[in-house]
Amino acid sequence: MRVVLKLGTSVLTAGTDRLHRPRLVDLLRGMAAVRSAGHEVVLVTSGAVLAGWEALGFPPRDRTLAEKQLLAAVGQGRLMHLYATVADLYGVPVAQVLLTADDFRDRTRYLNARTTLDGCLARGVLPVINENDAVAVEQIKVGDNDTLSAFVANLTEADLLVILTDAPGLYTADPRSDPGATLIPVVERVTPGIWALAGGAGSHRGTGGMHTKIQAAEIATRAGTPVVIAPGDAENALVRIVGGEALGTRFLAHGSRLEARKRWILAEIATGRVVLDEGAARAVRERGGSLLPAGITAVHGSFGRGHTVRLLAPDGQEVARGLTRYRAADLARIAGRHSRDIEGVLGFTYGPEAVHRDDLVRL
Repeated sequence: MRVVLKLGTSVLTAGTDRLHRPRLVDLLRGMAAVRSAGHEVVLVTSGAVLAGWEALGFPPRDRTLAEKQLLAAVGQGRLMHLYATVADLYGVPVAQVLLTADDFRDRTRYLNARTTLDGCLARGVLPVINENDAVAVEQIKVGDNDTLSAFVANLTEADLLVILTDAPGLYTADPRSDPGATLIPVVERVTPGIWALAGGAGSHRGTGGMHTKIQAAEIATRAGTPVVIAPGDAENALVRIVGGEALGTRFLAHGSRLEARKRWILAEIATGRVVLDEGAARAVRERGGSLLPAGITAVHGSFGRGHTVRLLAPDGQEVARGLTRYRAADLARIAGRHSRDIEGVLGFTYGPEAVHRDDLVRL
């Protein structure tokens, strides 16, 4: 089994304002045990900004982007040093892998990242992945590493995504204010009702909350990878989850496992929205058919040819994601027209489809 493990800042600090060394020892011990049992582990970690804050003596925070990038630059090496030192206790070699959204947006970079991670796993190396916060502009935001973990699960074709956090799982209500709230052990599909249970952002130490974890679960389960959200302070949490114990909340995968190309389409960050008429939406949703220009009613965003776009039904529901054959401005000019008119309107054609069915993932 190939497992992607995501650790949030709240787990790494054990409720304090600094990286909790005993907790790191416990977590690495669990990863080593899972690896010894014959499983592969890929680690997605938060904590670089907190590590930088700790290294500089906990200065007053203004929480600007520039400050977060500075703290990440200071803390990333410190965080990696701690992981390497603790992992060495268990004979586990580690590799640092820093990713940004562009590594999922660009096909060549996506394949290069997958090759690197596959090489690490083949040689028994534990990849330690974080977002490259020191240079990223858009990526330091709520839930970045929750979403990143789902993208990594798709990238590595993982069999399971485990998100350890400071909550026991997803509840029917906020247990801090509702004593009658109960844990939801299994979520078959992420529905509007599940989203309503998400609540707000996370702790002051991190950037995530249950909302971003549900978002990650939705991304991963759509691509065929089940997800478990569980408490990071539970003893041997990872070992127990991989062993099949019902801990936390499990989100079931739905649909068949997507082939590598479609995993990339789903993982890639969509750069635009294309609204379909009812007939086109039904053809895409029910039959997986190609999208023709005649079925398009509106084009939103700025995107180029070959970029991923979200395909929306008239009511705004996303029915699919796919690679567009035309850039946004050109697609807007041919929207609602018959495919035979494309060359006459644009002066060229890349084919009769706006999005071919081979480049499309139904949701």
